[in-house]
Amino acid sequence: MDALTRKQHEIIDFLLQNQQNFSQPLSLDKLCSALGLKSRGSLHRIVQDLIELGLIEPMDRKHRGVRLTEKAKQIAQANESDGNSLRYVGVIAAGKPIEAIETQEYMTIPHQIKTDNPCYVLKVKGNSMIEEGIYDGDWVIIEQRCHARNGEIVVALVDKTEATLKFIEQYPHETLLIPANSSMQAMHYQPAQVEIQGVLVGQMRSYRH
Repeated sequence: MDALTRKQHEIIDFLLQNQQNFSQPLSLDKLCSALGLKSRGSLHRIVQDLIELGLIEPMDRKHRGVRLTEKAKQIAQANESDGNSLRYVGVIAAGKPIEAIETQEYMTIPHQIKTDNPCYVLKVKGNSMIEEGIYDGDWVIIEQRCHARNGEIVVALVDKTEATLKFIEQYPHETLLIPANSSMQAMHYQPAQVEIQGVLVGQMRSYRH
């Protein structure tokens, strides 16, 4: 499943994590709601691509219910045989927002620094979070979700194009993305400009040069 897009991975990961929680295949409406997606049409296109890849199967022609295929389950089992392998999806800016670059790798992560919910790994680029002990070159473990409490460190997608790692403060009139570096200023956005893609739950560092 290495060649999948991030959204395709999110759907596969959600179905893998929750396949035991549903007695019937999920409808697109329920899947859309569970993933926090606003557009059923965009979800339908993603699902259709996954059907063509042989990773999910519809229960009828109108796709009223979908489930993982055995192929998808077998690939996931091979990738995560030890239960602690997470997707490494690219580089995240701890500084000026940059576009997140997706790679196609898995990393073995200690169970203690991830959660039981779907997570992924990003590599930090920049120094805007150094006063929180997050340095350029560190790996951060991100719990995949679309909401956060004020004061949490999040992966924020700005204007649907650029991603950054920052503290978040959310108010009705604006959203602040705040660095942990006293030489840098908070970034101010309209709430609609910022989409939360996950919350920091763990961190790793290598001291090899």
